Amino acid sequence: VQLQASGGGLVQAGGSLRLSCAASEHTFDMDAKAWFRQAPGKEREFVASINWSGSRTYYADSVKGRFTISRDNAKNTVYLQMNSLKSEDTAVYYCAAGRITSDQAPRYNYWGQGTQVTVSS
Repeated sequence: VQLQASGGGLVQAGGSLRLSCAASEHTFDMDAKAWFRQAPGKEREFVASINWSGSRTYYADSVKGRFTISRDNAKNTVYLQMNSLKSEDTAVYYCAAGRITSDQAPRYNYWGQGTQVTVSS
């Protein structure tokens, strides 16, 4: 199983980006999807997660109200819409898949390669 993240780039503060993460296939232990990020010199941190049906979403306090996670199961794809971006959002963003939603990285079995998001102030 492979996860392919895309959509990162350079954007000015206040701008928007939409990240996508496509899975090569779906297995029983991939119902939950999430995004994490890692800034230089910092630990990987949870950003958002979503359950299989999309009925439950969870966000880190730092992105609540600005980011939206969604999914299209027919396409095996999860999205992260990022609005009102700030310089502190600069990081490599990773998508992940696991059995249940969690804000803990070890709970996820599959990881994408990461996509760089850079927000200039």
